[in-house]
Amino acid sequence: MQDILVNWAPQETRVAVVENGAVQELHVERAAERGLVGNAYLGKVARVLPGMQSAFVDIGLDRAAFLHVADVHVAGQVGRHGGHGGRADAPPVQPIEKLVFEGQSLVVQVIKDPIGTKGARLSTQISIAGRMLVYLPQDDHIGISQKIGSHELREQLRQRMAALVGTREEGGGGGFILRTNAEEASDAELADDIAYLRKTWAHIRAQALKAPPATLLHEDLNLAQRVLRDLVNERTATIRIDSRMQFDALREFGQLYTPSAVNRLQHYKGERPIFDLFSVDQEIEKALARRVDLKSGGYLVVDQTEALTTVDVNTGGFVGARNFEDTIFKTNLEAALAIARQLRLRNLGGIIIIDFIDMARADHQEAVLGELRKQLSRDRTKITVSGFTQLGLVEMTRKRTRESLAHMLCEPCPACAGRGQVKTARSLCYDILREILREARQFNPKEFRIIASAPVVEMLLDEESQNLAGLSDFIGKPISLQAEATMTAEHYDIVLL
Repeated sequence: MQDILVNWAPQETRVAVVENGAVQELHVERAAERGLVGNAYLGKVARVLPGMQSAFVDIGLDRAAFLHVADVHVAGQVGRHGGHGGRADAPPVQPIEKLVFEGQSLVVQVIKDPIGTKGARLSTQISIAGRMLVYLPQDDHIGISQKIGSHELREQLRQRMAALVGTREEGGGGGFILRTNAEEASDAELADDIAYLRKTWAHIRAQALKAPPATLLHEDLNLAQRVLRDLVNERTATIRIDSRMQFDALREFGQLYTPSAVNRLQHYKGERPIFDLFSVDQEIEKALARRVDLKSGGYLVVDQTEALTTVDVNTGGFVGARNFEDTIFKTNLEAALAIARQLRLRNLGGIIIIDFIDMARADHQEAVLGELRKQLSRDRTKITVSGFTQLGLVEMTRKRTRESLAHMLCEPCPACAGRGQVKTARSLCYDILREILREARQFNPKEFRIIASAPVVEMLLDEESQNLAGLSDFIGKPISLQAEATMTAEHYDIVLL
């Protein structure tokens, strides 16, 4: 069974999904840094780039957003699953310069948050998510989630939806995708969702006609509300919230849109912080660490870069009971489960390379790959696993729509600028000596003063004192030292007095 914990504060909402006593998912949303995915804006085309088949669109953010030709809706063209743009596997019918022009106003929707130095990614194919349905107002087809049962059930749902939706001539129409929790929905529940989604779209259109460019037309639900819409399923036992105000707000929201989840809501009144119940804060700290220890004694090393994420599996202190081959196999099996969990906890996306410990037997490779795929099947995010390469690596992708946990909670180290290492004190001493020699050839001060961190100053006074004295004699100028506690390891100044 699954428990959902909601830790609410005015500045931040944190959600943990716990199964069998272990944290499986972490979600964080800050009031000052709310995600933009799902938001609809009235944008203004700033630049069209035919060479990239893309356009930059001003939607009122610090950086212009990015619109690719594949995400431009063309009348009569069926959108990709989820409703964002044209088919991913089909070539564009028209080039971008034929579809949009500079200065044009467009209703656009964010499909990827700004990540790193990249602006938000947009689509002109609007999709509005409800409790059981996703509404595609510019389409007319009815899609069914691939996770919904048999072919017969899918066809029955399609026929029921067609009758409820009606045609545009009858004042209905529009495309819909049935989400997984629509499998057992009644016609009345589906009709309520259809009415809510159409009303939302009508409001967006009305706003677009009178609002200036770069206006927010529609904002997606906040994290606490998305818990009821997206995270609750048949395995969910309780949804515990530690704020009375938020509990009342969620209960009111749930009675309107997710009545089946209302009876699972609980107001947590315990004296201990709610995240202490399952040591969630400790799990967050572990999810930010580079090393992940396995129960057997093995460990993972997770390195996240801008382009991809690598996961290295090591046996560590695990020596096994029988032979080395069996030890490797058991470590890799345990690692497969841990890797799938870490991807969810850290919200890692993009290209992921897994370096399992080399296995000589093909059946062991297949078993490990099967276990990895089994564990990844629990993920709500779209994942593609390519299998083992000739080098013994597993290549996979996980759809990235929001910042990872590390990017949300952390920033590059000011000392190393994100490199993960800094120059030694001795290297910095030699950099300083070279810099003084360079300055002495250009200027003629009375004295050079070195201002640096304490370890660098200590080394210049001790182990490198002879080199410092020799340089002073060579340039014929005194050199003084000043330790500055606020300076980072690699930072120093040379003052000419």
